[in-house]
Amino acid sequence: MEQSVADPRSGIESASAGERLSLGVAARLSRYLQVLTQARKMGKETISSQELAAYTHINSTQIRRDLSGFGKFGKRGVGYGVDSLLEEIRKILRTSGQHNIALFGAGNLGQAIASSDIFADHGFQVVAMFDIDPDLVGTKIGELVVHDFDQLGAVVSEQQVVVGVLAVPSEAAQEVADRLVDAGVKIIFNYSERLLKVPPEVTVHTSSPAVDLLYALYFYLA
Repeated sequence: MEQSVADPRSGIESASAGERLSLGVAARLSRYLQVLTQARKMGKETISSQELAAYTHINSTQIRRDLSGFGKFGKRGVGYGVDSLLEEIRKILRTSGQHNIALFGAGNLGQAIASSDIFADHGFQVVAMFDIDPDLVGTKIGELVVHDFDQLGAVVSEQQVVVGVLAVPSEAAQEVADRLVDAGVKIIFNYSERLLKVPPEVTVHTSSPAVDLLYALYFYLA
């Protein structure tokens, strides 16, 4: 059961595109991808390793080392082509194409996630939304109709869902996770504070603003 993400600033690792990436490399590449996505939205055509370093707080030498491990992407004095590097990193991270998400919880947090482009920017599409509140079931949140929780198995199968996103109260999170596991979903993104018990082959990432703030505060005070 994997429930952690490595610090992208630690370690010097490399891997070829045909190998499984180390946690450090995968985490750093994900950070680069995030910056490149926003850079493209801003209309930037090229970006330097120094600019990537400024946005990610990862040393520019480390950035060049990470990227050179997969081929030649940049030109000295010019930088990296934003579009080409973005697509190459997506291929390396195996995130090219569309990956379908089921979102659980149609409350304020769930509605904010559903209306955000944070997932769509990276090829993830929220294709289904669930809740147990009869006042919410059947209503539309953007383009999504809120399904009853009892429809989970059928909808996950029909929509080929690969990721479950939990925006539910902590006391409900384990039950939702159990149902997702039973439906064959291998990746769970957990916005609750609940520690989830899942089989070893299922990956859980728990996102906690409080933990992120504590992490940032530690480096501020250190």
